[in-house]
Amino acid sequence: MYNFIQKLHSGWAYLALLLLLFAVVNALIGFSSKKEFTAKDRKISLFALIGIHTQLLIGLVLYFVSPKGLPVLGQMSNSALRLTSLEHPLINLIAIALITIGWSKHKKLINSEAKFKTFAIFYGLGLILVLSRIPWSLWFQ
Repeated sequence: MYNFIQKLHSGWAYLALLLLLFAVVNALIGFSSKKEFTAKDRKISLFALIGIHTQLLIGLVLYFVSPKGLPVLGQMSNSALRLTSLEHPLINLIAIALITIGWSKHKKLINSEAKFKTFAIFYGLGLILVLSRIPWSLWFQ
């Protein structure tokens, strides 16, 4: 079961990152070109939100069944174990919170430029945080 969930978490990460990157680029283009915020732009951001939240749910299951997650939380001297048991989950929770805040804030805005700016900032910060804590050495095995 662990291997399946670990592969699912790694595989879904490609889709979640692609959706998030697409949403950030779309927001930056929309903001810089001062175009009108449309239903298509909202759907792009929504799919990124859904993709990253699905990744969170898979990651939470993995955290509790993985031998590199909760069981080794106290071993802070080992940097690889610290990454998988503390840094990766914590930073990604913060990133997903920022993305969710960005989604919530955009709903209260009327101006298209403000909506694009909100998505660019919050989704962009979330993307940077996610990329900073991916265990690259484990991902490409």
